[in-house]
Amino acid sequence: MRAATYNVRGFRDGAARVAAVVRDLRPDVLLLQETGPRRTLRRFADDVEMHVARDPWSPLRRRVKNAVLLGEHWRFVSVAMVRFPRSRRWYPRGALVAKIASGDVAAWALSVHLGLDGAERGRQAESLIRLIEPLDATVVVGGDLNATPDMRSTARVSATLVDAWSACSGGDGPTFPAFAPVARIDYVFVGEGGEVLGAAVGADGAPEASDHLPVIARLRLPGERD
Repeated sequence: MRAATYNVRGFRDGAARVAAVVRDLRPDVLLLQETGPRRTLRRFADDVEMHVARDPWSPLRRRVKNAVLLGEHWRFVSVAMVRFPRSRRWYPRGALVAKIASGDVAAWALSVHLGLDGAERGRQAESLIRLIEPLDATVVVGGDLNATPDMRSTARVSATLVDAWSACSGGDGPTFPAFAPVARIDYVFVGEGGEVLGAAVGADGAPEASDHLPVIARLRLPGERD
């Protein structure tokens, strides 16, 4: 599996630019944050020829704009939006949780975006760990943690899941800001049963497409062939 995470900043720099980056990455699973208007996301999914699952429509509260997109060989089994408790009212955070399958291979794919405040991030990291504990297949988590690897929230997640970049790559791997990145705040993690084969940050055209660089990881899941 090729799994990528990407904060696309609401496609404000152009959905076509983001689409070009995604086509260059060729992910099987794409975990997006800050996905912008529903119509733009739907058109983007059509453009990159991927199936999309996003937050359910709700007229009474602000959206958690995470999404999971799948390539042609994968399908959705179930989808749920889990809102993290005690998020800031105007900036709700959560995880879009999708069970996915390809033939006999199954996994859970989660797109996550944590808050800006350290205490809030810590609570949300704990909520994420509690969320994944009962899941019945290998977990793939991608997201913008708004935290560098040395911060507590990232360390909490890394203690339970494997950070794909750290597992196989040298260097700092900064992802933000895209034009002159200095901080690694975007991650792909994999849970028990998954093997990291490689990881990379960025792609052609990425600095013009969003203020974050994408992260892509090559993973082997239980039952998956090379």
